[in-house]
Amino acid sequence: MAVLTLWDWALMENEILKSLDELLAATNCTVGNDLVFIPDFKASFNELFKNKVYTDAEITYCDQFDNAILHYASTWAAKEAVYKAIKQIDTSTLGWKKIEITRPKAGGKPQVIIHQNPGRYKISLTISHDGGYVWAIALINS
Repeated sequence: MAVLTLWDWALMENEILKSLDELLAATNCTVGNDLVFIPDFKASFNELFKNKVYTDAEITYCDQFDNAILHYASTWAAKEAVYKAIKQIDTSTLGWKKIEITRPKAGGKPQVIIHQNPGRYKISLTISHDGGYVWAIALINS
């Protein structure tokens, strides 16, 4: 598998976002995305951040892997993407632990639980990683 440079990611992200903008103009949806550079994330990751941002279930999920930092970064990117999509609809305060990313099994399809408003949003979420990057996109049908 080829490793993409940051420039390649930026170009790809621009093309995808342009396509999403066209799709969103024709539908009633919001989109959020986030790109995480794993080495920077790893350098800033600590217990205070972990306990402030992640739910107990998310911590249990991430810690089950040998490369837990990849899963923490993936979950962080997903939370950021969901947050950005929701903020286009609702500007009220939304804490990080109110957004929970769950997976029915290791490597399974990510699901989103918004503890503040359960069931209010229908959210589609995808998470991808390649080389030193993790990228997440959340789409909300509002």
